[in-house]
Amino acid sequence: MESLYKEYVLGLSYASYIFITYLNYRQLRKLQYEEQPKILTKLITSEEFNRINAYGIDKSKFLFLGDALSQLQNTAVIYFNLLAWLWNLAGRWLTLAGYSSGSEIAQSVIFFILISSISSITALPFSLYNTFVIEARHGSRTLTVASFFISGIKGYLFGGAVGVPLIATFLYIIQWSGDRFYFYVWMFAGLFQFLMVSLYPTLIQPLFHEFKPLQDEELKGNIENLARRIGFPLSKIYVVPSEPGGKAHHGYSYFFGFSPNKHIAIFESALQETTKEEVCAILCHELGHWKYNHVTKLFIIHQIHLFGIFYVFSHFINNSNLYRAFGFESKPVLVGFMLFQYIFSPFEGLATFLTNALRRKQEFQADEFSKRHGYGEPLRTGLVRLNKQDSSNLILDSWYSTYHYSHPPLVDRLRTLVKTD
Repeated sequence: MESLYKEYVLGLSYASYIFITYLNYRQLRKLQYEEQPKILTKLITSEEFNRINAYGIDKSKFLFLGDALSQLQNTAVIYFNLLAWLWNLAGRWLTLAGYSSGSEIAQSVIFFILISSISSITALPFSLYNTFVIEARHGSRTLTVASFFISGIKGYLFGGAVGVPLIATFLYIIQWSGDRFYFYVWMFAGLFQFLMVSLYPTLIQPLFHEFKPLQDEELKGNIENLARRIGFPLSKIYVVPSEPGGKAHHGYSYFFGFSPNKHIAIFESALQETTKEEVCAILCHELGHWKYNHVTKLFIIHQIHLFGIFYVFSHFINNSNLYRAFGFESKPVLVGFMLFQYIFSPFEGLATFLTNALRRKQEFQADEFSKRHGYGEPLRTGLVRLNKQDSSNLILDSWYSTYHYSHPPLVDRLRTLVKTD
């Protein structure tokens, strides 16, 4: 029974790898042989199309190497029981520091730091190559070496500052609550996510990006008029400046806060690339998400999903065969949750697929909302400008995009907007 768990996880891992590689192959072939869609001919030049396509081909080819090495790494971790080795190493370090080897929470924190550090180090060469070779080759704005590492260190420290107390609390709740831990952990996770969504824009994001009030009075007036028309309780409009030498942000605008003090944030890079009317069109799309309660609906669905995960995990947490299959003599909860995620991954993949399908539907609804308020044409041109800024793929294989994308492909959005004219 013990070996079956490992065989199942390895088999599942390779089945997933083969499927993902096949989708990547389909996407690469699409990029190499598909011609420019007719709907884009008046919106983007052939030179721009070829530049974006060449960038997509380079990224796609690099993905094969990254995925192959990642699969070999995962295989080594599973086959050679490296998680058990790291767990024992964390225990030895804990003992050397003068703590009891029976302190599961403290050992789990060290284990988490070890795994996070190793993951960051193994991912570093790929991130460096992507940033300073592929991005630079295609003329994208790239970070300096110093800002690349500073940004990475900030993110790592922030992840530790959030992850360490989160894991400690997660484990404490399980120890305290017993067999019905899944309900209490779910309540804690939901509260944490709600606080993060609420506090991130005002307390956390300013640590990485400075917020400044919008200075363009004409654009500010246009946005305020739009908010009044829709009934959006707008309080302030902010601009998030681009980092010096940094790559363009892949977000354009968003809203945050609670009624009656909601705020809008627009990335400076989006203001630089689009007209005032296009900015309003894209903002109207975002406000369509607010009008239809898309964010709230997704949050509720996610909470139901989380409850299901914790409930099913409660049936695996004490499964000795599962732990022994991967080289563990004890049953540390954090490790059990990681091993459970290996086993549960097909269901997670299905849940992500269904959630992405819902989100794509919501994006079409928000597009239609913007068009209904008179922004059909500027929304089309604005989406194209921002797509060119990001150099996002203009040609997408249907299987690839359906599996991977939470947003509809640009061409599909443009065709839908034209059809509703």
